[in-house]
Amino acid sequence: MITRQLKLEIFQKILVQQSKHLKNSCSFFRGYHVLDETPKPPLVSVHRFMLNLLHQNRQGEALDVFRKNLEVGLSGVDEVAIAIASKACLGRPRLGSQIHGLAIVSGFMSYVSVCNSLMNMYCKSRELRKALCIFENMKTPDTVSYNTVLSGFEDSKCALLFAREMHSVGVVFDAVTYTSVLAHCADGQEFDFGFQLHCLVLKFGLKMEIFIGNALVTLYSKCGKIADADKVFREMPHKDLVSWNAILSGYAQEGSYGVVVILGFIEMVKGGMNLDHVSMTSVISACGQERNLDFGKQVHALSMKSGYGSHVSVCNVLMSMYSKCEMVEDAELVFENIIDHNVVSWTTMLSINEEDAVNLFKEMMRHEIYPNDVTFIGLIHAITKHSMMQEGLMLVKDCFNVFEELDHREIISWNALISAYSLNGMYQEALQVFLAASKELQPNPYTFGSVLHAIASSESISLRQGQRCHGYIRKLGLSTDPVVSGALLDMYAKRGSICESQKIFNELTQKSQVAWTAIISAHSRHGDYESVMKYFKEMVMEDVKPDSITFLSVLTSCGRNGMVDKGFEIFNSMVNDHSVEPSAEHYSCIVDMLGRAGRLKEAEELLSQIPGGPGISVLQSLLGACRVYGNVEIAISVSDALIAMEPNESGSYVLMSNLFAETGKWEKVAKMRTMMRDRKVTKEVGFSWADIGDVDNSVYLHGFSSGDKSHPLSKEIYLMAELLGSEMKRRADSVNI
Repeated sequence: MITRQLKLEIFQKILVQQSKHLKNSCSFFRGYHVLDETPKPPLVSVHRFMLNLLHQNRQGEALDVFRKNLEVGLSGVDEVAIAIASKACLGRPRLGSQIHGLAIVSGFMSYVSVCNSLMNMYCKSRELRKALCIFENMKTPDTVSYNTVLSGFEDSKCALLFAREMHSVGVVFDAVTYTSVLAHCADGQEFDFGFQLHCLVLKFGLKMEIFIGNALVTLYSKCGKIADADKVFREMPHKDLVSWNAILSGYAQEGSYGVVVILGFIEMVKGGMNLDHVSMTSVISACGQERNLDFGKQVHALSMKSGYGSHVSVCNVLMSMYSKCEMVEDAELVFENIIDHNVVSWTTMLSINEEDAVNLFKEMMRHEIYPNDVTFIGLIHAITKHSMMQEGLMLVKDCFNVFEELDHREIISWNALISAYSLNGMYQEALQVFLAASKELQPNPYTFGSVLHAIASSESISLRQGQRCHGYIRKLGLSTDPVVSGALLDMYAKRGSICESQKIFNELTQKSQVAWTAIISAHSRHGDYESVMKYFKEMVMEDVKPDSITFLSVLTSCGRNGMVDKGFEIFNSMVNDHSVEPSAEHYSCIVDMLGRAGRLKEAEELLSQIPGGPGISVLQSLLGACRVYGNVEIAISVSDALIAMEPNESGSYVLMSNLFAETGKWEKVAKMRTMMRDRKVTKEVGFSWADIGDVDNSVYLHGFSSGDKSHPLSKEIYLMAELLGSEMKRRADSVNI
């Protein structure tokens, strides 16, 4: 009894401290002078007075009434008063905990209404653990108890587990339960469970409830079932602003129903409905999709008039809309007028002004706005697209450090980083990021596609690493995915395992365009002209449309095998039969093909037809052909063009020097050598690579060059090489005999 009295005194002191500031600024004490005139007012009057104050959002005053009544002792409060006081503590969890303590010592925790009120207070204060503690000690929780706890879950998976438990123990769902659980189904993309709930709603005749209807529209919209969402919306007997916003948001996120959203918004305006920022964001987004600048500007004006023009979410979609309508200056103006930018604002601006992405990102970090997954992907895309890899590399690493600290990292962000490294020739970095990502998340087909491209293209990564990826792919059951199978085919072919490429292709039950192109490219790379033409013919017969990459591989194979006429036939069929416009690469293949066949004049004439002019590789190819056929005249012309394009590239000088030497023009040989020396052009060292496998757990290849003595056992290596050379020569001589 003494302990209980002490706790009561402590609680009273805390309440007195909380309400002191109210006594100086509020005149509400006049409101309950009538209560003060009687030593012990009726509790019903106290309940009504406290509730009246709560309805007026005067929570502090309601608590002061509770304290006043508590001064006469525990007889001055009951379970209803404590439940009301708990409601007054929303946003004040510390004070609510004192109410909780009072309820415990006074024996009121046996009342369901008190427990429900306290749990509601804790849930709305984001203290779910305390609410669950109360719930677990309740003997007979009712539906309100379950609904209250359900409202406290932020994680949809946990919420749905709790909802299933409710159903399994026989709790009867009411409209509040259905609304809450359907919202979690929408957030967690749990369509099947949501559909089952919809069936129960129809079974128990609850479809007339507007809150349930709104939740169902949201569920179907977020799960990509817009037709079902529209059906539910149209069948709703009563619709409010939430209903309209839900259906318009659903159509807006689909991306191809912009006109429907605009017409729906017009109907809302004509119906005199009070619009909010959600209504504005949906229709502005639709205007961007439809490139409807005029209506977008009208909605912008309406949002300003309605007081939503400065709302950050409205400003963000306005920026996107103006950008899509090619009004970048207007988008930048909206950005400048935002009072409180958020991460979406900065990310949108970064995507609009990609060329200044690095500076924008730095400015964003200075404002202490931390990037999310979308920011991260946008930054990497901008750096990769605009060839800012050297400038942005350190920034990517800084961004990646921030990314590592994020609570939720999606696989799409990892994919973006792997792809950026891979596409920019940083293959080892791509592999390291893949290995880090695999420890945290399960890779998807695009993850494997990017890392396999890195392994295929790298001169320093062991094939065994690709084989490990292949094993992981089998384990995840992704071997038949078009992206993965194509990447595997390409990886094995580039690393010399054409048999493995063929095996993968043969095991595919459904061969995609990517798979056909990959196997054709694989055989083209290995010089197998017959297989290239065989698979190309089969591909066309299977009604699989070849793309530009397919034709590039076929033309390359024709050129390397001297099939000039067949090559021209394939080239002409690109536009005539397959509606594929030839690119500079395809013209380059024809030039190379003509050069290899010795038709150098035709090849030179075709250079002028290449879109954008000839590139370095095709000129080098033609120069090599000129050397083979001894055509000095064309070689000089091609060499001049090459040196003008790449004055520090040694290949052109060396080829011309060799050509002059072979035709006995030693003066010109000396001139080329002098030119190289004056321009400080040095010949690049050629490297060979040896796959040493799993030695010291290495996944990389060992590189070495001619005359390389960096290895500690270089003497032994050279001795072994000489012995092998001597043995090869001896065997060759014995065969000739």
